[in-house]
Amino acid sequence: MTYRGNPHSGGQGVYVRQLSRALGALGHHVEVMSGPPYPELDPGVALCRLESLDLYRPEDPFRRQRPLRDAIDLLEFGGMCLAGFPEPLSFSLRAWRELNRRRAEFDVVHDNQCLGYGLLGIERAGLPVLATIHHPIAVDRRLELAQATWQRRVALRRWYGFTRMQGRVARRLKRLLTVSEAARDEILREIGVRPERISVVLNGVDSAIFRPLASHPRIPGRVVATASADVPLKGLVPLLQAMARVRRERLDSELVVVGKPREGGTVARLIGELGLGGSVRFVNGLPECELVELYAGAEVAVVPSLYEGFSLPAVEAMACAVPVVATTAGALPEVVGRDGDSGLLVPPGDAGALAAAIGRMLEDPDLRSRTGRSGRARVLERFSWRRAAERTVELYRESMAC
Repeated sequence: MTYRGNPHSGGQGVYVRQLSRALGALGHHVEVMSGPPYPELDPGVALCRLESLDLYRPEDPFRRQRPLRDAIDLLEFGGMCLAGFPEPLSFSLRAWRELNRRRAEFDVVHDNQCLGYGLLGIERAGLPVLATIHHPIAVDRRLELAQATWQRRVALRRWYGFTRMQGRVARRLKRLLTVSEAARDEILREIGVRPERISVVLNGVDSAIFRPLASHPRIPGRVVATASADVPLKGLVPLLQAMARVRRERLDSELVVVGKPREGGTVARLIGELGLGGSVRFVNGLPECELVELYAGAEVAVVPSLYEGFSLPAVEAMACAVPVVATTAGALPEVVGRDGDSGLLVPPGDAGALAAAIGRMLEDPDLRSRTGRSGRARVLERFSWRRAAERTVELYRESMAC
């Protein structure tokens, strides 16, 4: 179950597609229940579309595309009108309704960070439920509140009201999994679940797709980052500040961001203030083959996040043998490894340290070659979707035995 399965924005759509593919390859029957935007799935994986009001689509937000049909629709629309984010709750209630009708078809239900009250109803109906928490959304809330004006803080507190529900549901579910030790520690601290109920299952990467491309030469000075442009958690602001410093020494340096900035937002304004208009480019909605080609042309990949529960962009870049500069936030040291081995690590939010590390990578071809090779080897050794699926199945069986 995934309340949003967007395949081109954020990591949840990638997680659902890759894990369902790997579970199917192990011989299991997998069906994905999703609200819009819907994930891209392999042909062997069924998709059950749970239609919502889709009130937060970027091209036309806060407008209904159809009449209100039932109490769940009314709840979703009313929550939006009160400046909240009702999708996790409304999706979980629709899933509860659907699974009540079809509960004989399934052995286990796996929730992907919806954590709505409907999950408790599904569990009471006799279906084993476990949930993945990639990281506590309370971390996003804290970082956004710290950077907001007092007027914006009022709106943010309403918007993030759903995190209280997620905490209550997480504390009541019998089995949780997360994607790193750092995320597990943060969940224990922020949500207060019992330690014995949460297990770590590392994410993977498809290393047959994300691989070095000898046919695509590196473009001198090209730096690539994947970041939701106006989400403080992803650290794009310190990265832009760092790139302004890098360009004082390397006029050929450019930044390509996989993401989409909000028109007139903080990032767009900062690019103008720093004089980076001709050296920063945004791309969005890339299919995997084009993303791999983008990595193939990069000399450095940067993960400037202020917090990460795992970081799929980091392992994807490493799988492509791109040297990585990352912060020490959250799980990034678990993913990248020790500073200097498979990449360079710097403190989160430190634009000066980020600029120095990027500059060092750009100026040292031997360092790039060594860390790129080491990153690819680390991915092959540690990060496999098949291994993730095998461990997840063990947790399914434990949940079914309870």
